[in-house]
Amino acid sequence: MPRNEAEAPPRPRDEPRERLPASRIQRLVAWSIDHRAKALLGWLALVLVAVVATGLVPGRDALGRDPGESGRAQHVLRDQESYEPSLENVLIQRRGSHGRAFAEDTDMRAATQDLVSTLNGLPGAVANLRSPLDNNAQVSKDGRSGLVSFFLAGPNKQMSKHYIAIVDAVGKVQQRHPEIRVVQAGDRSLNRAVDDAVQDDFGRAEKFSLPLTAVILLIVFGSLLAASIPLLLAATTSVATFGLMAAVGKVISVNSATSSMILLVGVAVSIDYSLFYLRREREERAAGKSVGQALQIAARTSGRVVVVSGLTVILCVAGLVFTGLDNFRGLTVGTALVVGLAVLGSVTALPALLALLGDRVEKLRVPWLGRRRTEAGRSKVWFAVAQAVVRRPLLWGGAAVLALLVMALPALDMRLQDAGPTNSLPRSVPTVDAAVRMQESFPGAASPAKVVVSGDVSRTALDRSIEQLHGQVAAHADLFAEPLSVQRVDNVTIIRVPLAGGGTDDRSNRGLETLREQALPDTVGKAPGAEFDVSGKTAFAYDFTERVRDTMPIVFAFVLLLSFVLLAVAFRSLAIPLVSIALNLLSIGAAYGVLTWVFQDGHLGSVLGLHSYGGVVGWIPLFMFALLFGLSMDYHIFILSRIRERWLAGTSTRFAVVDGIGSSAGVVTSAAAIMTGVFSVFIVLSAIEYKMLGVGMATAIVIDATLVRGVLLPAAIALLGERVWVLPGVRGARRRTGDPSPTS
Repeated sequence: MPRNEAEAPPRPRDEPRERLPASRIQRLVAWSIDHRAKALLGWLALVLVAVVATGLVPGRDALGRDPGESGRAQHVLRDQESYEPSLENVLIQRRGSHGRAFAEDTDMRAATQDLVSTLNGLPGAVANLRSPLDNNAQVSKDGRSGLVSFFLAGPNKQMSKHYIAIVDAVGKVQQRHPEIRVVQAGDRSLNRAVDDAVQDDFGRAEKFSLPLTAVILLIVFGSLLAASIPLLLAATTSVATFGLMAAVGKVISVNSATSSMILLVGVAVSIDYSLFYLRREREERAAGKSVGQALQIAARTSGRVVVVSGLTVILCVAGLVFTGLDNFRGLTVGTALVVGLAVLGSVTALPALLALLGDRVEKLRVPWLGRRRTEAGRSKVWFAVAQAVVRRPLLWGGAAVLALLVMALPALDMRLQDAGPTNSLPRSVPTVDAAVRMQESFPGAASPAKVVVSGDVSRTALDRSIEQLHGQVAAHADLFAEPLSVQRVDNVTIIRVPLAGGGTDDRSNRGLETLREQALPDTVGKAPGAEFDVSGKTAFAYDFTERVRDTMPIVFAFVLLLSFVLLAVAFRSLAIPLVSIALNLLSIGAAYGVLTWVFQDGHLGSVLGLHSYGGVVGWIPLFMFALLFGLSMDYHIFILSRIRERWLAGTSTRFAVVDGIGSSAGVVTSAAAIMTGVFSVFIVLSAIEYKMLGVGMATAIVIDATLVRGVLLPAAIALLGERVWVLPGVRGARRRTGDPSPTS
């Protein structure tokens, strides 16, 4: 193209522009501006009603159901009146690497005797206690470790009390024998360790992300009052969402991790939408418009961007429902609520508050924080980058595509594997360290497979089949381990079978498959009337990952098709949705590559404080795909609408690209910085799956806000030229009327 074409001023077209009737969004904003007190009070009333809704829905919170066979076993156990007894284990081991055999080590035997006596001295707390003092199966193969195993005794209401007493007793025995390692891990202790770690992690994430967001907003706006507006919208939106989710939680399972993710997504989108709106309002005020006029223009332009972007996020995340997984169902509903409320607040309470404040929104300036990034005016850096790209789109675009493809290469070898508690949390967590040591000496003891046997089966036939199962376990010593434990719970029998391997690795999975497909059908399955299902931590991870694998193509197809339809309707173009989808796939593919390179291949482990276990948590890529496709559309729709707006004003496509990218750079960079900061907080958390989520999301957002926004998007539009804006067969129709884009 000519050197000065991208710098030419826009030329108004000769065709007269038709005045369009105000859209619903404009009418809603106009009403909010004219009735600002009612709009603000209405928003606060909505928040209050949402909070009050918490106590209006009676009943207990809904319980989630695990997928596949592990879910069927869970359902059978929940039908029993008594709780499933928790199996706990205590490892007895001499500290140091050169311990003596258990049978010869008087200190280890003394510590074991002390532990057994202390546990038996707890009134009704333990049942079926097995000790290495009188059971050789409780001594490790190398003879250097012992294992004390027992069940938490009932009744149901006393189990928590008994568990606390047992933990306290084990701690006191450890204090009395400091030269011996006396550590506990089992069903309840591992679950408690995971729950505590998740709650602590997200508590820290919330504490870090909100101050970080506030600092970025201060830098963006340079005013305490202006910076507080997006935070106020985010806070009220989150409060209303959690009020409604408390009621929804009576019907749909919502765990603490889901709640924290909803909070962080809500903060990110609320602030993004506020930035989109405030950026346009300030730009129009700088151009001489009154507050009311600026807000109306912002409603017609950025207000529509917010609505379309919010709808895109909601519908993309809704694709996760096709997995049929309860974890994703609660997350989908929560995301839909928080994003929907953020959109509603952005077109009602936000314009009403801005109209109420007027010029006072600039009060409480903090000049030393620097120039406001949302002031009217284009970015010189991104303007120059876009100029260079549209002059040589094939060169720059090809180089960017090549770079992203190289980044995506490691993803070709991505291996989906759940981390399990021992790989998810660091060994600085005492229970995790105990479980790892236990796994080394007694494979599968800390988290064995649980066979739930139900049906009208005689006790004699079942006992005979269990004896046969012992034989199968002995015949597959490379996959299973002794000892098996059997426990009766009301009308079902639970058989715990230790699995060799790391708990979620290939060896453990082969053991689970052999147990389900061979060992049990040949033994328990032949007992007349017996029905069995296998659950446990290995089984849950296996079934969950298999469900994700099976439904992933459906979710991907839904998100891609939906994104195409939404963008085609919004921009009345086939090229725009195809280009946007291709660019999103490139950025997500590159993020997958980085995820695999770091976590599966083990790079940067010392920097991020992690130890690679050779896989990527199964739900991470699917969740990232759905969420990123929705969130990245924020930037695409905002930038494309600004480009289209300039094109409709009469400029050439290439100048529209350069000016649109330059003028939108401030708000996009600010929004991307906030979202990257929010998700980067996950990297400092302890659980490896949240580190994965943080690295993956932050990487994709940075790529989207730099390479995609600054290079690939302008290169693609420059190559397509005028064809990018029209549908086949209606070329130029909207151009002649000057009808603004639905999201301009």
